[in-house]
Amino acid sequence: MTKRVAILISGGGSNMVALADSMTGGHPARPCLVLSNNAGAGGLEKAAARGIPTAVVDHRPFGKDRPAFEAELTRVLDAAQPDIICFAGFMRVLTEGFVARWHGKMLNIHPSLLPKYRGLHTHARAIEAGDAQHGCTVHEVTPELDGGPILGQAELQILPDDTPESLAARVLPLEHRLYPEALRRFATGDRSRFTLT
Repeated sequence: MTKRVAILISGGGSNMVALADSMTGGHPARPCLVLSNNAGAGGLEKAAARGIPTAVVDHRPFGKDRPAFEAELTRVLDAAQPDIICFAGFMRVLTEGFVARWHGKMLNIHPSLLPKYRGLHTHARAIEAGDAQHGCTVHEVTPELDGGPILGQAELQILPDDTPESLAARVLPLEHRLYPEALRRFATGDRSRFTLT
């Protein structure tokens, strides 16, 4: 049975596009919703152009009331009935209650070779540490930030003249290859860890 995938974004949605465009032909999943916390997110137009339903739940009216924001997120998600939720640049930290509600159904992509460099500024931190390798990771979402089981990774060499910006630009194409492959495997029930070559 084809899995229904909701993709959560906050910005331009390049990883959302990579995921959506991969879900064709014999792929075991199809996009059912692109949801953003930002009405101005460029990814919403890209999703609509692909015929994918879109929705916005703006976090700002909720202030610091994260449970109320997440209750509205859940209401919109429940209406779409996703089997899998993919976070693709969704820039909100979620509470344990929300994560528990969708446990075992959520994926995220993170721009580092986890468990290194959870959180933000991963490219700068890898350069500052003098690392030779850097990359990206797709993992299951758990209450621990960027701490869920790792599904897949892709890596590259850090070059002597890399800046955080150049490194981010080189990692992004890896993300666009890794995330669709991880989703395809996850949608078939395959949670075994892999490395993209």
